[in-house]
Amino acid sequence: MSTQPPVNAAGTTATMVGPKTTPNKQSSKMHRRSRSGCFTCRLRRKKCDEGKPSCKACKHLGLKCEYKRPMWWGNNEQRRSQKENIKTIIRHTKLSEKTTQAGHMGGESPPELSFSLPTSDTFSDAMDRTRSVSVDSHFSFGYDFAHAPAMPVYHAFDASADSMAGPPLYGPYPPYEIDVKTERQTFVNDVPTRRDSSISTFSTFQPPPPTSHSTLSSYPLDPWPPADSYDLHDTPPFRKEEAFDFSVFDYAHAHPTTSHQALIQVDECDQRLLNHFIDNVLRLIFPVLELNQHGSTRSDVILPALETNKCYLHCCLSISALHLKATQGLSGEEIDGDIMRHRYATISELCEALNRDTDHAQILEATLGMIFLQCSVSGPDDSLPDIPWHQHFQAATSLVHKLDLHRQPVELDQIGQQRSPFNMTLTSWIDILGATMLRRAPQFADTYREKHLSMTSLGLSELMGCDDRVMYLISEIACLEALKLDGMDEIRLCDHIRALGEQIDQTEFGSDAIGYPYSSTGAIRPRQLSRNMTALFRLAARIYLCRLVPSFDRNQASITALVDKFADCLEYIPSGPQGFDKSLVWPLLVGGSVAMPGSSFRRVFQQRLDRMGDHADFGGFGRMVCLLQEVWRQADEQGQHVHWRDVMLQQDWDFLLI
Repeated sequence: MSTQPPVNAAGTTATMVGPKTTPNKQSSKMHRRSRSGCFTCRLRRKKCDEGKPSCKACKHLGLKCEYKRPMWWGNNEQRRSQKENIKTIIRHTKLSEKTTQAGHMGGESPPELSFSLPTSDTFSDAMDRTRSVSVDSHFSFGYDFAHAPAMPVYHAFDASADSMAGPPLYGPYPPYEIDVKTERQTFVNDVPTRRDSSISTFSTFQPPPPTSHSTLSSYPLDPWPPADSYDLHDTPPFRKEEAFDFSVFDYAHAHPTTSHQALIQVDECDQRLLNHFIDNVLRLIFPVLELNQHGSTRSDVILPALETNKCYLHCCLSISALHLKATQGLSGEEIDGDIMRHRYATISELCEALNRDTDHAQILEATLGMIFLQCSVSGPDDSLPDIPWHQHFQAATSLVHKLDLHRQPVELDQIGQQRSPFNMTLTSWIDILGATMLRRAPQFADTYREKHLSMTSLGLSELMGCDDRVMYLISEIACLEALKLDGMDEIRLCDHIRALGEQIDQTEFGSDAIGYPYSSTGAIRPRQLSRNMTALFRLAARIYLCRLVPSFDRNQASITALVDKFADCLEYIPSGPQGFDKSLVWPLLVGGSVAMPGSSFRRVFQQRLDRMGDHADFGGFGRMVCLLQEVWRQADEQGQHVHWRDVMLQQDWDFLLI
């Protein structure tokens, strides 16, 4: 009788290797294990050189070296979880090293498939990672808020531009592209259950180094921080890959099972909507999170909720039908019926759950989904009746209070826990920027103020790209605007504006310069992209703060300089269908609304719209474009500043533009 080696769920054969029988004379000596090594090496059962402040092993693998007994050491479950996190970090660190080595080989070997390059499909997500490899996917009171340092401008890469002419960047060999097809077969108990196939393109095309530009004109008042704090370092524009951090959020679900669609129960008539959502809509949700944590949007957020939360499922099916209608030009009773049927089912499920006063976490998840997904994929106007987003958010606010989520981030800081509840981070994103839509203070402004004073993170940078400190200050500006509407006198108002301007200054000191967001392999570096996006949010926050000044005028030289600086920074954000313009809806609205005719912002903005094509018409971005164009039309005709909120009231637009 023959036996077969065991096979795991992923279809990989596990081979047992027995110990060698060759005797070793030195094996009889007992090895005395060190008790003073770092806890990370002790958890991995590896020898530690006890280097301070970090041992060589942890330093090489990018791990946190802990000599003080960590909290997870005394809990077996937490130790297992920490060990899995360490394994994930090591795996991605080694992958980054292989990628860097492959990039060096490219300059010495001819353009052929002589070595394997890790592609987007190396990761656990079956979706095609075209985003990570696409290069195309390119205040008056004695204080001047507009004085921002100058920096060299990188022009977005255009593969068809003549700037590629000249000496090749890969030695004697011209640039080339490789199409890599990846196939994955999933087995459960030796039975094939699912087969995925995807194609990615690896390109060695590289844009030329950044060109120098004339500096911005000097400003009339006190200077801002010295310009050299923003200069790009004297290093090549391409840098090495950045490691991924998978320990930012505390997700509401455990990891899902292998075959998702088989466990998501829908009626036969809704199967096409589910397939369309997974294949076409899912990749549009949380692009910055997807860049920071490959596969998290799919495996940690969306699919587990679809499997376990019926209300969330109906919400996603309604969004899928809405996306179908917007992108494929569908019309008629059938598609409108699908949208309204699932929209009504979502509301019904929510009302029933609220009446039962149970499953608060699932209700919050579905409510946030109805708010965020709607503003992510719908057209400017679907002409169908719906509940305004801020009414949904009132329910979400009540649920956050019932779950005490708004206190958890502060309490976790006190015990040294770094993970933030994901649903609280998403709530904070909607709360802060949504408050600017309504001219009111954020619901959880006290929480953001405590986090700002303690200099701790909510995970906003990893979720939506803007540094948490800047988002906290936007919350403070929204609070100040609410106080202004309540009748705050102008002297106190200007004092608060000055203080907040200085707070914004402080977020610039010690931060790295904005720069080229791609690595040598063409992959986007998440942390650099976050720095670039933070610079845009910071400039938009300055403009938002300046608009609170009683004598605000968009024709002031300081405001014009801020808008020009904003346009320069936009060049560092990848554009096109696979770019990140849709993650910049709020700063583009705030900064663009004060742009003068013929300004560099309007020119750059139109260029980016052209690169996006039809993708610029959908979701919150499409609504922002419609609003911005109407603001410009009215402002240019009247020859004076027009506030974008006034235009929204005139047009009866109740948008959430985040």
